[in-house]
Amino acid sequence: MISLIAKLYNQWRDLASSLLSPLRGLPALGLRLYLAPIFIAAGLHKLHNIEDIAAWFGNPDWGLGLPAPMLMAVLATFTELVGGLLLLVGAATRLISIPLIVTMLVAIFSVHLPNGWFAIAPSNPETSTAAILAPIGFPGAAESLTNSEQVGERLSAAKNLLREHGNYDWLTGKGGIVILNNGIEFATTYLLMLLALMQLGGGRYVSIDYWLARRFRQPES
Repeated sequence: MISLIAKLYNQWRDLASSLLSPLRGLPALGLRLYLAPIFIAAGLHKLHNIEDIAAWFGNPDWGLGLPAPMLMAVLATFTELVGGLLLLVGAATRLISIPLIVTMLVAIFSVHLPNGWFAIAPSNPETSTAAILAPIGFPGAAESLTNSEQVGERLSAAKNLLREHGNYDWLTGKGGIVILNNGIEFATTYLLMLLALMQLGGGRYVSIDYWLARRFRQPES
């Protein structure tokens, strides 16, 4: 009986693998097309504001206090802009993921970490994940709930002011008003996606990596 179940399972697994084979390249393609415009936009922003970026990198009072700030700004700009373009076409995907991962680590630990997890401050403590973590004593969860209450009060006050003194419908025509928390949420998400690309490579679709692999060696999955 056990051998029959094992045989049926192996047959089902082989069939599923065969049917899903054309889809194997989609995760890498999806990750690349998701990340590429993010890094390209970030690189273009730094390129157009390179002196301000260098000043922020170097200033120890209101910036990061890094050495050689202009060099750091140029390296960050080059990495994000060129890295985004390479991800877009699937070229040197595993290699370019490494410096992009470094930029995300720098962003996480030098910029966003003091602000906690959330990129956008939650304004309702009842729907915050901290509401689940606070009763078990998870570090920072209780503080996050308190912060959510304060954010909700400030957001409500801001909306009331805009309704009374501004064109609220026009101001919110492209999306609701939020309070930026600037935590590690987005940078960590991008970091995990880049780690996945280090394993997956460029994939088989819209990928120079795959074309070169087919041309010169065994193709990548």
